[in-house]
Amino acid sequence: MDGVDIAIIGGGIIGAVTAYEAAAAFPDAHIAVVERGLVGRGATGRSAGVHFPRGATERVRSMTEHSHRYWQRLAAELDLPLHPTDATVLASADRAASIRDAYLRLGPETDTVPGAREWTLQGCHYADVEGVARAILTELRPRAAVWEGVEVAVLEADDGWRLTLGHGERLRARRVVLAPGPWIAHPAWAEFVAPLGLRVKKIVAAHIDAVPGPDDALEVLDDEDAFVLPLHHRGHFLFSYTCDDWDVDPDTVERGLAPADLADARAVLERYAPELAPLCRSGRVFCDAYSPAREPVVAELRPGLVFAGAAGGSGYRLAPAIAAETVDVLAPTPSQAPNR
Repeated sequence: MDGVDIAIIGGGIIGAVTAYEAAAAFPDAHIAVVERGLVGRGATGRSAGVHFPRGATERVRSMTEHSHRYWQRLAAELDLPLHPTDATVLASADRAASIRDAYLRLGPETDTVPGAREWTLQGCHYADVEGVARAILTELRPRAAVWEGVEVAVLEADDGWRLTLGHGERLRARRVVLAPGPWIAHPAWAEFVAPLGLRVKKIVAAHIDAVPGPDDALEVLDDEDAFVLPLHHRGHFLFSYTCDDWDVDPDTVERGLAPADLADARAVLERYAPELAPLCRSGRVFCDAYSPAREPVVAELRPGLVFAGAAGGSGYRLAPAIAAETVDVLAPTPSQAPNR
């Protein structure tokens, strides 16, 4: 049976950044990332990858600020596929005070839209999140094992933790990080995660069939918890809006758009940009785990078993901060792995 110091279950953006930061914090540790598919291909592969400095709570604003600095630094180090974008925030006039509380790096306020206020927003970008996760783990491979196409069938405590893998082999780990994205109900760990009270919500982003111009920018529609993002590298716009469909199964929800998904997207766009509504003909469907407090969760579920996730659709934006909190929980530095 192989043995490692830290096993990270999940090769999405949170698992990738956590592995990268754990390797930096614990340079002598043996680390393995175990992903049942290909890295970055789950919910991460369907992410819009938009980063704008916002947080509904003080903790999330602090996490956003941490992640903002982190992505700037790592993008320069690893040449990540990040794309800066200008941005504005639009909200009804009576929400001006809450906008100023929630957003960092707000620029001047204008009232060019009747009954509403608009602000410029600094420090925004979007990313090819699958490419980011893949680049991070590619950089990490000389220092850590990255196992793809390997499902964890059983997770059990046994002088540390024993992982029984889908292909029949076993892996022993002193500590385990669960970064499963929306797969919180997997039989291997559902019992451990259940006390957190997490739920899985569907997330829909429509593709708008129009080519962005060079000056088109991210527009955040705060009243709707929605945004329109020009994806210059893909040649179309993306429209993310709030979908209130809960307790979905991540293995079935991602099969494609339902008729109601496009209808809901078009209904929201009709109120803000009616000329774009008919151009919504396709899109992406995924989901994520949400906590009761609507904040990410980093928690030690059992000694040596840490959950990291429930990012509520903001996995890319908050991954660096989630990883930093996870590494803090993993400290002190693991010692020699068992049963080498």
